[in-house]
Amino acid sequence: MAWGPKYKVPRRRRREGKTNYYKRYKLVRSRKIRVVVRKTNKYIWVQFIYPTPVGDFTIAAAHSKELVKYFGWKGGTKSTPAAYLTGLLAGLRAKKLGIDYAVPDIGLHRPTKGAKVFAALKGVVDAGVEVPLDESIVPSEDRIRGETIARYAETLASENPERFQRQFSQMLAKGFDPRELPRHFEEVKNLIMQVYSSIPESTAAREIVSKLVAAGEAR
Repeated sequence: MAWGPKYKVPRRRRREGKTNYYKRYKLVRSRKIRVVVRKTNKYIWVQFIYPTPVGDFTIAAAHSKELVKYFGWKGGTKSTPAAYLTGLLAGLRAKKLGIDYAVPDIGLHRPTKGAKVFAALKGVVDAGVEVPLDESIVPSEDRIRGETIARYAETLASENPERFQRQFSQMLAKGFDPRELPRHFEEVKNLIMQVYSSIPESTAAREIVSKLVAAGEAR
């Protein structure tokens, strides 16, 4: 452990692995709306956040458990397909509020090629929100659609049925065959797009967001 007269104890949230203050400083100084992606051992959530002098203001958000509650998602809530769908849902909500551009904020997550956080950002982009994102680091299409999970489930079911039952117990308990995940992914994606295509844009909300961003840029 570092020590000495010049050693400075990191701030609490940095010690807890929650905040990179230097990165946050740079993001806040940009005065742009941030699309924040966070994941836990169970869920993934995406938020559109704008910083203000009194704290961060969340404009739009989506949580992966909403996929289950509102759209009948039967897959895992922390998987790559769930990350994409959560990003898509948050992006569509942001578009309805007039958000056309956001800078990515993945926090302390490692920017590993093919990571779930980039699947979420890909969903935001496909919703119509412009986000600086290198397509080379986004998970492949077969991973996003759940094809790799389905192939693995197929192999496991034929070679080790007991492990198949154990590893996919949550999906099987819902009466869902994981080998059908790509088809189910497309059904849920189409349902999300259909629902939000019928929701009109809020002119009042767009004006509020525009004024918020304009006020930030004027500071």
